[in-house]
Amino acid sequence: MTLTYIFHSCFVLETEGSILIFDYWMDPLNVVPPFLQKGKPVYVFSSHFHEDHFNHRIFDWKQLNQHITYILSKDIYRRRRASKEEADVWLAKGGTWKDERIGVWALGSTDSGVSWIVETEGRRIFHAGDLNNWYAKFLPTAVPGQQMYSFEMEEVFDPIAHDKHFLGELKDIRKVADGFDVVMFPIDGRIGNGYTLGGRQFIERFKVGLFVPMHFTTGFESAWRFQEFADEKHVPFWAISKEGETIEI
Repeated sequence: MTLTYIFHSCFVLETEGSILIFDYWMDPLNVVPPFLQKGKPVYVFSSHFHEDHFNHRIFDWKQLNQHITYILSKDIYRRRRASKEEADVWLAKGGTWKDERIGVWALGSTDSGVSWIVETEGRRIFHAGDLNNWYAKFLPTAVPGQQMYSFEMEEVFDPIAHDKHFLGELKDIRKVADGFDVVMFPIDGRIGNGYTLGGRQFIERFKVGLFVPMHFTTGFESAWRFQEFADEKHVPFWAISKEGETIEI
């Protein structure tokens, strides 16, 4: 089983019998097409409608492989980013789906759409989508019930309520699984101080075979800073250094 980093939050997981593609946005090195042409069944996941997690061009891939199953979050349809017939499976939080190769659970997010649990060939995979503790940097000065404003995100929010929401989503995930062979999770230095908090809270609550950072476009080094914490918890960490990089699982 191999995992290939494409860009931002997009990865290709190749197993013996199938290929899974998560949250395609763009492919600077044109890494994806050769996977589509291998002749294996392909499963394409999009966790929500944001353009950095969903690109309508994924439907063009059927020209390269007729054995593609599209598994999309329902908010993509509700936001009219795709028509109902374009996807094979539409899931919201709590939804499940399976065939003879994979089992899928849609879990919650602290932003739009869902996060994913996928079981295939004896392995359990987690892709967070936009599930994260996005306002962690505001927690040290936050007052319960007080709204704050982020100029970076152009949003009004309650960081304490957001933190509780995130931890609540982790509790819901634990109802399905308490551990994963691979976890793909946002470690995005652009959100400022505390940008690793969500990942740390995740590792503290789940058994993790391999932690994979994501949700960056440049600045891989900021994600590497998470390795010290992962090492303390004896969790293997993939320090991604370039698009198209592959790791054996």
